[in-house]
Amino acid sequence: MRALVQRVSEAAVRVDGACLGEIGPGLMILVCAMAGDTGAEADKLARRISRMRIFRDADDKMNLSVLDTGGAALVVSQFTLAADTSSGNRPGFSRAAPPAEGERLYLRFAEALAAEGVPVATGRFGADMKVSLVNDGPVTIWIEA
Repeated sequence: MRALVQRVSEAAVRVDGACLGEIGPGLMILVCAMAGDTGAEADKLARRISRMRIFRDADDKMNLSVLDTGGAALVVSQFTLAADTSSGNRPGFSRAAPPAEGERLYLRFAEALAAEGVPVATGRFGADMKVSLVNDGPVTIWIEA
C-alpha cells in the first residue's frame, strides 16, 4: 500500500457539497492499495503512520506522533498514487488494486488506524471528492508498506 501523509491544521472532504469527513489538527492521508496487497500491508501502514514522529515538540523538533498530540486523521482513497509515469504523457494505473479489493483494503486501513487509537474520518471510495486542507509546515511524506 502507498500513502501520501500530510501534517495539517485542518482538512475536510466533500461529495456533492456534503461534508463527509472533517478534522482539526492531525494527518491528511491519501491511500492507495496496490495490486497484490493484503490486509497485512494495510495493518502495517496504519501502525507505521500512527507512530510517525512528524509533529513538533516543545523544542520545535519533529518528535511527536499523531497519537502523542491527540490529533485525528482524514483518510481518503487515491488510486492515482499508483500512477506509472515511466513513459508517454498519460499515466497508467494498472498497478492499482482492482476496485473491489482497493475498497476493502482502504476500509481495512482506516479501521486499523482507528484501532491504533487515532480518531479517523473518511471520504467515500470511488466518489468524486473535493478535498480541502491546510498543510502545516508544510510537511508531506510518501510512505509504502
